[in-house]
Amino acid sequence: MTQETYDLIAIGTGSAASSVITRCAEAGWKIAVIDEREFGGTCALRGCDPKKVLAGAAELMDWNERMQGKGIQGQARIDWSELMAFKRTFTESIPRASEDKFKQAGMDTFHGKASFVDEDHIQVGEEVLHGKHILIATGARPAPLQIEGSEHLLYSDDFLDLEQLPDRLVLVGGGYIAFEFAHIAARAGTEVHILHRSEQPLKSFDAELVEALLQKSKEIGIHVHLNAEVKSIRQEGNAYVVHGTRNGADHQWQCGLVVHGAGRVPNVDGLELERANVSYSKKGITVNEYLQSESNPRVYAAGDVTDTKGLPLTPLAGQESRAVSFNLLEGNQHKPNYKVMPSIVFTVPALGSVGMSTEQAEKEGYEVQVNDMSKWYTYKRTHEKVAMAKVVIDKSTGRILGAHVLGSKTEELINLFAMAIQFNLTTDQLNTMNFAYPTAASDLGSLLQK
Repeated sequence: MTQETYDLIAIGTGSAASSVITRCAEAGWKIAVIDEREFGGTCALRGCDPKKVLAGAAELMDWNERMQGKGIQGQARIDWSELMAFKRTFTESIPRASEDKFKQAGMDTFHGKASFVDEDHIQVGEEVLHGKHILIATGARPAPLQIEGSEHLLYSDDFLDLEQLPDRLVLVGGGYIAFEFAHIAARAGTEVHILHRSEQPLKSFDAELVEALLQKSKEIGIHVHLNAEVKSIRQEGNAYVVHGTRNGADHQWQCGLVVHGAGRVPNVDGLELERANVSYSKKGITVNEYLQSESNPRVYAAGDVTDTKGLPLTPLAGQESRAVSFNLLEGNQHKPNYKVMPSIVFTVPALGSVGMSTEQAEKEGYEVQVNDMSKWYTYKRTHEKVAMAKVVIDKSTGRILGAHVLGSKTEELINLFAMAIQFNLTTDQLNTMNFAYPTAASDLGSLLQK
């Protein structure tokens, strides 16, 4: 057993750690970097980025289907093995490149499970490291499910590495992961079943837009079972039987694979936070406004592992990482900005949200402008039948308070609305902007006027 002192010990190598590690290294700090998995983090290796590659293929399939008989002939199909090989071109070089980058910057790198020995010592393998400062950026993990046979569940990173898809797939849960994977798998030819235990999936999104997405999901062959509670999973040969209830009645689903899509929780297991006097809640490590542990000032935390106002999104993890880096180097002066947190479910069509919900707007007396965009040129030219937007506006000031979009241009529109909310732009100001035409951005004026 050895012991060495570092200015900073960083546990995790994803978006929540990157700015802290980089800036502190540039300032000449002696740094140890620890990760129990490959270096690079969830988003780049087994989350947002590889998922978007697969979602892109699903989009192409949807375009092809919509445009049949309108100048496009011949059915396309997804070759799953080729698609996965393409996906790996984005991920396979990251672990080595990340570790090489850290080493070239003079950092010591460690692979293994990190755990606190006391308030300023971390054990990894046989080594004990002393840290003047410690960053916890371990992200989130799939929520544990009290289901008999849960060992048969695959997780999101397993799905993103599948060599082939089964003929029939069951997704347990009705959140981002379940719907995104469902839309990918269905368009690759798999029969998909989503089992969600309550009446409303995707609860953080506008209920009417979710209902429209559910209808579209059903049209492409996704079976969404609401009020479906999974009780057990049993393996039968090369297949699985999922037992549960639906609307209170016993039910079972047979499939080739069962995938966990029922949410994630802060990844604090095994860190032995009690030994370090680091307090935490069900939402994660409790921190002050500077992302410093409330109970151990040596420790900072960022990203999905923290209990903050921030949503579990990569850009928020990156912003928190930047704040921590400045606070470590300059003293506690920087606070993350949670004013604008755009969020998108990359289904086809995509569902997005930013700012005030329509339910909150109605309670507080703000106007909600609703637009069915399916007949607009932007969507009509590609024969898109589902395109809707709701915009929350404070009529007294003209400020945009929230936006909710379902359609193929959701990514573009949600980011424009996020920018408007961030910088307090008014509808009048936006209506003076000349956007390139014809684009989804050029529809903004129509979305802001009755």
